[in-house]
Amino acid sequence: MDREDWPDDDLETTRESALSEEVAAPTAVTEGPPATSRKVRRRGRRTRMRSKTIAMKRLTKEELRLGALLYPPVDEPRPRMRSECKDAPRPCPWVSCKHHLYLDVNPETGSIKLNFPDLEVWDMRETCSLDIADRNGITLEEVGEIMNLTRERIRQVEVRGLLKLKMMSPIGGNDPSDVS
Repeated sequence: MDREDWPDDDLETTRESALSEEVAAPTAVTEGPPATSRKVRRRGRRTRMRSKTIAMKRLTKEELRLGALLYPPVDEPRPRMRSECKDAPRPCPWVSCKHHLYLDVNPETGSIKLNFPDLEVWDMRETCSLDIADRNGITLEEVGEIMNLTRERIRQVEVRGLLKLKMMSPIGGNDPSDVS
């Protein structure tokens, strides 16, 4: 059987075992578990699927036309204020709402970012960012899980947002008399 005929799973396992053997060979004299390469260790870290972006300018006219036919505009009025949707059924059916966690739309490019490409909307535990905001304070880890981002990325966004708020405040950044 040639290497090309092997199933992908067997090939991956063979590569990993060969890599483990190469790394473990010089350390075989020492006791304890064999050393593994960084590549093998890092493999199991990410359990969630990464978000996926669909660039509108890469879609053909035919794809856009078919999308419009598949999802015609809905005549049912959607909620405009929080008070209208607060007691609505969950998961929230209004994916196009700016507070919905399933997707984000970039207003400049029109690209669509699917935050959870491996899930359907009805499979999500949380669908509305306003419901989460009503809870009053959650950890960076929880926010990262809800938004399908890492804890560190959430921390970076938080720091940037706080800096922007500070720059916009009257006491904040643009006061020339502030010497501190």
